[in-house]
Amino acid sequence: MKGAWLADLTWPEAKQRFDDGAVVVVPIGAASKEHGHHLPLATDWILAQGIVDRVLAELPVVAAPIHGHGYYPAFRHYPGSQHLNPTTFASVLQEVLEGFAAQGVSRLVLLNTGVSTTPVLTVLVREFYERHRLRVLCANITELGRDTDQMMSQKFGGHGDEHETSILLALAPDKVRMDKAAPDYGHLESLPKSAFYVPSCFDGDEESGWDFSCYGVRGDPSLASAEKGEVMLKAIVRDVVEGIRTHFPDAV
Repeated sequence: MKGAWLADLTWPEAKQRFDDGAVVVVPIGAASKEHGHHLPLATDWILAQGIVDRVLAELPVVAAPIHGHGYYPAFRHYPGSQHLNPTTFASVLQEVLEGFAAQGVSRLVLLNTGVSTTPVLTVLVREFYERHRLRVLCANITELGRDTDQMMSQKFGGHGDEHETSILLALAPDKVRMDKAAPDYGHLESLPKSAFYVPSCFDGDEESGWDFSCYGVRGDPSLASAEKGEVMLKAIVRDVVEGIRTHFPDAV
């Protein structure tokens, strides 16, 4: 039996899979968040869908609908970007998880394609475990497929960069405007090096210091290619599949 999107099943089919102990993956990918002048607002959504489609081809898991709204504070001022405060984001996902638990699902995985969402999800799954004694696993995009980092030529990245653009070229090349892809490191190269966490946002005002971003990007998307993206995507999917098999060997 192959994996399936929950939305494609009937409710009796969903019940059967839940009763059989299926792993349920809840993907999180912004449906509308700025990614520079060259990538669509739906970049994270496309990434989440692309990863899950490939996981479903390998494992008999059930994928919940993509959660398209999250905590994205650095981008909230860009037209079209949609953002929830961390409390609302956590509350909505908590209800989603509790709904699955009430329907008998005991194997739950969050697939998180965001960065600012990570600390919120870490607290959420820890507190969820405290209340329900149900471990919800969380796969964060920043930890997946990292053995392909050496393929990057950019000085550094982090958003709408060579890495993310390459993956979109592999998944949805018709949605990428490579003629508008340009290097954008802002003023981050002048950021003092230390062990401190430094909060930031993206700001088009060059006087805004380390927050400045000319296009809403961190990195050099002009170096991206579909070939790189395919290698990166395979590595990400491999890590997700191996992680699910490691934690739920009797379910897959």
